Amino acid sequence: MASCEGKHELRLADWMASLPEHMHSMPLTSLAIPGSHDSFSFHIDEASPVGPEQPETVQNFVSVFGAVAKKLMRKWLATQSMDFTSQLEAGVRFFDLRISTKPRDPDNLLYFAHGLFSATVREGLEQISGFLASHAREVVFLDFNHFYGVQNVHHESLVGMLREVFGDRLCPTLFAQEVTLKYLWEREYQVLVFYHNPVALEVPFLWPGQMMPAPWANTTDPEKLVQFLQSSVSDRRRQGNFFVSQMILTPKASTVMKGVTSGLRETITERALPGMMQWVRAQRPGESGINIVTADFVELGDFISTVIMLNYLQEEEASATWKGHSGLASDVSD
Repeated sequence: MASCEGKHELRLADWMASLPEHMHSMPLTSLAIPGSHDSFSFHIDEASPVGPEQPETVQNFVSVFGAVAKKLMRKWLATQSMDFTSQLEAGVRFFDLRISTKPRDPDNLLYFAHGLFSATVREGLEQISGFLASHAREVVFLDFNHFYGVQNVHHESLVGMLREVFGDRLCPTLFAQEVTLKYLWEREYQVLVFYHNPVALEVPFLWPGQMMPAPWANTTDPEKLVQFLQSSVSDRRRQGNFFVSQMILTPKASTVMKGVTSGLRETITERALPGMMQWVRAQRPGESGINIVTADFVELGDFISTVIMLNYLQEEEASATWKGHSGLASDVSD
């Protein structure tokens, strides 16, 4: 049970099921939904090889400094401290997923990866499935947006794994604005898989990546990030797709060098959080507003509950406006 904000007591593990009834028929594109950036990075393994997407400079750095280099890398590559189950229990419903093969892996498995390797994909999917099994009215978005060293045979393996783990809970593609909680609940769908690869066109339950745009600010400046987020939301208007606002700052090499032993959380995220949360609190969901908002270290600053509460604030403001107009009409008639 989460803390109470105003008159709404948020049950974060079941917040979708707890939304007011009229929101059950609203498109999910019009709801405010919290998500995590590099969702799997809580389990980045310092003992793993460097990911194939890393530039030669990083590869050389690790080859010279070994375990010390990887320890420092983890401080900057791990953007989450909670595992999938903990994120779900806390209210996260969107997951940013990057997939890689591992060099010289005898089992030829698929892993989550961000600079270094994390858990196997199957481990992560099974955690998510376990949560959904006990929270039948919660819905998740799985966004597979980067693939490293992944060939056709690996895509086939991943598609088969998704079928095996989630089965009939996978929602086939349709127009984004047709997807409501009511629609999903009636069909017992709980999982929407977005897949940024042409393979998506061949599999009924893989939603094309362009239906989940996620503009990236690529800045270390909190003010520039807020400006970018605001202009991106404005550009989103009436496009009819899902939309991700990435509330994340990306460190430059110079930033990393200044705080090399401190890491991402202490050097950037915690310092910039108050200003970014101020932006979030000023937003409202809807076809001309925000939809999915992602962040690093989602447990910080009441990020998750603040995003969810935007759904209720919009309702309260609309009700207050209606009452104001009603009162004005009454005064005029008197």
